[in-house]
Amino acid sequence: MKVDIIIPTYKPDDTFCLLLHKLQEQTFVVHRLILLNTEEQLWKEAEEQYPIAQRLSELPCAHTIIHVKKESFDHGGTRSLGAEHSDADVMVFMTQDAVPADERLIEKLVHSLDTAQDEAGVVAVAYARQLPAEDCGIIERYTRQFNYPECGRRKSKADIETLGIKTFFCSDVCAAYRRDLFFKLGRFETPVIFNEDMFFAAHAINAGYQVEYVADAKVIHSHNYSAKQQFHRNFDLAVSQTAHPEIFEQISSEAEGMKLVKSTMKYLCRIGKPYLIWKLFVQCVGKYAGYFLGKRHRKLSRKQILACTMSPDYWKKIWGEE
Repeated sequence: MKVDIIIPTYKPDDTFCLLLHKLQEQTFVVHRLILLNTEEQLWKEAEEQYPIAQRLSELPCAHTIIHVKKESFDHGGTRSLGAEHSDADVMVFMTQDAVPADERLIEKLVHSLDTAQDEAGVVAVAYARQLPAEDCGIIERYTRQFNYPECGRRKSKADIETLGIKTFFCSDVCAAYRRDLFFKLGRFETPVIFNEDMFFAAHAINAGYQVEYVADAKVIHSHNYSAKQQFHRNFDLAVSQTAHPEIFEQISSEAEGMKLVKSTMKYLCRIGKPYLIWKLFVQCVGKYAGYFLGKRHRKLSRKQILACTMSPDYWKKIWGEE
């Protein structure tokens, strides 16, 4: 199977260079690397500071760099643009800060997308396990463990009753898509403020395909978000959910959020760090406040929305502004 890797970049740094270095070590030889860079000048500035050109020259595959303007970037549309430049059987979407944990990442993802249909059905998309980075805080480290457990799983329509909203969970931090089904199912939604991966996964599952969580395919990826950053992120998350009532009015995402909070509190007590519950509480306040306002964004003024979102360019597209 021919495989292309597609990565949106914005101000690439040393972590991106490490990602490129780790791609050299993969057991599965990639056909082409397609980079969707936001702002050409910022790419040139990054090349002056980091050994990006050297790392690209060391890759055992061709690479293509497509520059887009910041105001044109869209989580769904820009990634679909990369897909249009691919002629591979499988496209692996990654983010610039997702570092392969070992040399078998691509191999494991591709294996789950074997073109032969088995008795269980056809897997349209497979996503990797995310492991915390060394500097990851205790709470976020547990969140990674909660969302990305050690055991993998295939998910289909039959799992909605037991898994709820997690049936549709998928992450383009590192996920492999069968290219034929990607286009057959309509590509990524655009414009989209958030969750293009989850919406595609839901569409695939409702169309009778499967989504696989491949726990053996691992990337190192985590963030230590502040309460303010959690607020902005969850505002956009809620906005994205209001655009798809057919998914989120039937299956509650709030229930899964509360399950995580309760599980995290128990974990903090179990490891003898109950004092971190206060930090968890502050984070939850930021998350819920952003989520609450995002669900009700239609009642907010443009000025209020721009103060809440982390994606102002998305709103300018929606409002038809330059």
